[in-house]
Amino acid sequence: MQRADRPLRCVSYCEGMSQNLGNPSHIGNLDAAQLGPQPTYLPDDHPDVDAKRRLDAGEEPVDVASILPSSCLAWAELADEAFDEGRTVDSYAYARVGYHRGLDALRGAGWRGAGPIPWTHEINRGFLRSLYALGRAAASIGESEEAARVEKFLNDSDPTAMEQIAGNRG
Repeated sequence: MQRADRPLRCVSYCEGMSQNLGNPSHIGNLDAAQLGPQPTYLPDDHPDVDAKRRLDAGEEPVDVASILPSSCLAWAELADEAFDEGRTVDSYAYARVGYHRGLDALRGAGWRGAGPIPWTHEINRGFLRSLYALGRAAASIGESEEAARVEKFLNDSDPTAMEQIAGNRG
């Protein structure tokens, strides 16, 4: 028991053993930024692999979506077709389906709601295209807040994706 007339003294177990760590955000060769969420890659057996093969062979997106309803790519293609034809509400609906199918697949691949979803991984592109199409359609029907959220999500997922997608459409 501590007596009231004696001051408390805290003793560090490491007293005299401290060292200057320098910049606390760099520990050795490890940068703290590397500790953030790791990139998510949809698996090689994702339905977009078969969907891409079918679409490249000339099958219609509507047929591919009916055969492979979990394919983000098929829904993104449908969203693009509808948007190009001026059917913005249809485009919004198709893009939303592709987006939600993609969220399910990403969670199944270990994604925790944040972190990179690289465009360079081809199987991720159907999801990223659905996300882009959702933002575009949302903006066209006056859902500006949703369009801004989607744009941020797309940019956070891969800062190059928007440019890649827009460039491939132009």
